[in-house]
Amino acid sequence: MTRDTTGRGITPAAPASLGSLLASLDTGAYVVDANGAVVAVNAHAEKLLARPAGELLGRDAHELLHRSRYGASLPRAQCGMRRAYMAGRTVQSDEEWFERGDGSLLPVSWLVTPCRTDDGAERTLVLFHAPHDPEETRTPGNRFGSPLPELERLALLAETTTQLTATLDVEQALRRLVRLVVPQLADWAVVDLVTERGGVRRSAVVHAQDGGLVRREDLEGPLSPVPEDSLLPLARALRGVSPALADPSLHLRPDSLLGSEQRRLFAETGIHSAAIAPIRGVREVLGALTLGRAERPEAFTVDDLPLLEDISRRAGLALDNARLYERQRKVAETMQRHLLPQLPHVPGLEMSARYVAAPDASEVGGDWYDAFVLPDGATALAVGDVVGHDLDAAAGMAQMRNVLRAYAWAQEEPPSAIVSRLDRATVHITDVTMATLLFARMSRTEDGRWKLVWTNAGHPPPLLVTRDGEARYLTDGHGMLIGTGTDRPRPDGETELPPGATLLFYTDGLIEEPSRSLDEGLELLRGHAAALAEHPPARFTDLVLERTRPAGNDDDVALLTVRVPAA
Repeated sequence: MTRDTTGRGITPAAPASLGSLLASLDTGAYVVDANGAVVAVNAHAEKLLARPAGELLGRDAHELLHRSRYGASLPRAQCGMRRAYMAGRTVQSDEEWFERGDGSLLPVSWLVTPCRTDDGAERTLVLFHAPHDPEETRTPGNRFGSPLPELERLALLAETTTQLTATLDVEQALRRLVRLVVPQLADWAVVDLVTERGGVRRSAVVHAQDGGLVRREDLEGPLSPVPEDSLLPLARALRGVSPALADPSLHLRPDSLLGSEQRRLFAETGIHSAAIAPIRGVREVLGALTLGRAERPEAFTVDDLPLLEDISRRAGLALDNARLYERQRKVAETMQRHLLPQLPHVPGLEMSARYVAAPDASEVGGDWYDAFVLPDGATALAVGDVVGHDLDAAAGMAQMRNVLRAYAWAQEEPPSAIVSRLDRATVHITDVTMATLLFARMSRTEDGRWKLVWTNAGHPPPLLVTRDGEARYLTDGHGMLIGTGTDRPRPDGETELPPGATLLFYTDGLIEEPSRSLDEGLELLRGHAAALAEHPPARFTDLVLERTRPAGNDDDVALLTVRVPAA
């Protein structure tokens, strides 16, 4: 090896392979690429880390190995080794902990230096050794010996805030909370949550085992009511009292059913020391977090309680937000379910409909479909799109749909006349500023054939697919969109539907995507619909939606499929 004259680090003097270079070193060594993934490792490193090469190669070295002295995952911003090889500098230090394959912690001294391989690729060489015998490394339980240093405590709290506020799903928030505290602070974590009806449910019981987390679902489930006068730490926490230590030996003679359930928990898990803190929301107590130690002799002390209280407070705010979001989503889902109608049963016709809300629209929006039977026996079909993706758009959609139904039922007129009335009324008696609409009337002729008459107010054209797989758009009857209030006559389109044909009404969220033109979207829909012609209407609708809707679409989608009899 010679020194690189460019000053970037070590470079091979001869075309020796990277593997032979590492094999010649009498210390642990591995090489990482520009992304921090291990690309080569020697036998000394495999032995020191108790990990075979196959477990190291291709893995992110920081994620796999770098830990705090207490065994916690080390934030990238605090990792001196990662900062060194990302900056391309030669740095050495005696302060680093690696996690071995058996979960134990190995204190190492290390040197990091940039290098280049035979093919000219820039890499980073990591040399390390253990100051002591690897057999004397700390087991994961040793991290419980004393409270976290202030810097690591702040880092854990910052990570707790980041992880828990990044989700609005209660179950996911619980999983993240457990991963934050186990095994860094304890080898057991128990989360008890107050339900919407005031009961208590043991929602998570998780144990650190073999380098992973194991959930004990057999210990989860509903708990007994919380006695108002109970002095149990869990009961006090669920009433909102400050964090406290729990001595499992005091549960030998439980004072309530809740005490009996706690005694079973401690007996099943082997927890000998526990700390319990309330999980408080903005307005109420949401539950309690219990940390337990079973495999190591160190007990919790009062010095551990402030950190537990801080973590529980952050968990409470995150769970409060997640629960509020779930309540709002349920309200929105209920509203949308009532706004979108049940499809009527029309002899001879098969119908299917789907609605998918925009991801940021609280499950409701302005896209809609409708189908209902008219007094003369014809079937009215409609699909529309009110501008917006929120509750205002959904409310406007409901207003417009109800006005359309009223006009269509009361006036035996062609679709164009009905939509003209709707347009004039929309300006004066609804909150809709702009909308598109496709309104059609389907009826059976005297000779048994099916006829469609429609008008299109600025909406994407309906698609007609024959049972033989031929698909074409019905482009007639196109006029101004809703919201103009104009008296200009609207046209009607008319066609006879072939036996077994499928008619697809849809909104623009199915075909529009910034990266492609509208014509490309229409052609994609036509191709998929033609290929799916033989599927039943419900399956046809699902597959069209799955194959045509753009990935990551941020718009609502409504579809209405109608199939006429084949005979």
